[in-house]
Amino acid sequence: MELDRRVFLTTGAALATGSLAAMRAFAAPRDPEPLRMGFIGVGSRGMGLLQLALGMPGIRVAAVCDIDPGRVRAAQDLVESADQARPAAYGATPRAYRQLLARDDVEAVLIATPMQLHATMAVDALHAGKHVLSEVAAAVTLDECWDLVHAVRETGRTYMLAENVCYYRQNMTVLEMLRQGLFGPLTYAECGYVHDCRFLLYGPDGKLTWRGELARRCSGNWYPTHSLGPVAQWMGINVTDRLERLVSFSTRSVGAAHYAREALGLSEEAIGDGFIGDSNTCLIQTESGALIDLRYDVASLRPVLSTTYFALQGERASYEDRNGLRVHVEGRSGHEQWEAMDAYLEEFPHPLWSRWHDVADASGHGGADFYAIQEFVDCVREGRPSPIDVVDAATWSSIIPLSAESVRLGGAPVEVPDFRA
Repeated sequence: MELDRRVFLTTGAALATGSLAAMRAFAAPRDPEPLRMGFIGVGSRGMGLLQLALGMPGIRVAAVCDIDPGRVRAAQDLVESADQARPAAYGATPRAYRQLLARDDVEAVLIATPMQLHATMAVDALHAGKHVLSEVAAAVTLDECWDLVHAVRETGRTYMLAENVCYYRQNMTVLEMLRQGLFGPLTYAECGYVHDCRFLLYGPDGKLTWRGELARRCSGNWYPTHSLGPVAQWMGINVTDRLERLVSFSTRSVGAAHYAREALGLSEEAIGDGFIGDSNTCLIQTESGALIDLRYDVASLRPVLSTTYFALQGERASYEDRNGLRVHVEGRSGHEQWEAMDAYLEEFPHPLWSRWHDVADASGHGGADFYAIQEFVDCVREGRPSPIDVVDAATWSSIIPLSAESVRLGGAPVEVPDFRA
């Protein structure tokens, strides 16, 4: 069943419809009983996803939860403004989400809390009989990765990682080009999440946020899934290949402390020991002998043109997107010339994009958020496999602790567990 659980990624199984007002006009719900969902975490990201979900006819929001009472009220008001009944509200304590999970009228949950909480909440939700759509990353320790895998196997509930970068148009097009054989066997990929997020590491009071706390204690790559996810799908990781081992190195740290001094006026005493490293690089070898160069940096000064980048090398084609979307295909492209991807975007559209791009464009991240939510709803309602299931989620997220371990060992190789086992 390992191949079956992803077939629709490359064959383009149908999506249900829409987002926001434009989506409502596109189609009526196919199921007379919409999926009754609870939203755990309604901060800026969670609220954005809630707003998107409210425009999709296959979802009914039954409950919301957040430790901030103001956010909970705002979420309730938003649901009511979408002509749905005011949802039940939970919060005040860190474990209030368990009360939401005890509700019989909640079939599934979307988890958009700080990353360190994702795995625990997802495992609790699965054991409570709920289907889970989790924001990234899925987990931050190897034990949490295995806990997730075991919880899905024990409960039979649907788990999906909401990795929206996999649904960017160009990434879906590359996937379709691979399916049609343009690249041939793959040997190498570069990918990275390089985004100046120093303003998210500190709060207005100068104290570290949850992102800052995590970045301070993890010397490796603690946000790998945005960049690794599409590459793993292109390479057939957990289907025809697997991640086998990695080595990881981190730079010294200067960027976050510089920002704290110059932008926030913090003293050296207030800054403390600082972060372990600004930039991290992992080299990951696959079982078939392909190599992935994975980079991460959120603490360095850098203009934000794009937060992720990709390059892919196959036997018969090359792709890269750091200087515009460019491709070179043997027998099609000029000698030693890159081509713009425009013609390929039109010639090799992924079936999901072809069918729903007019609707998806109304949502965030170029339609990617729409695809992630709607795919989840369809999987639950139709009983078909998750496109980014718990094995993928655990594999991609395991890079967080594995990269930190390799750094701790001076760049020594570290084995990547096979979560299919």
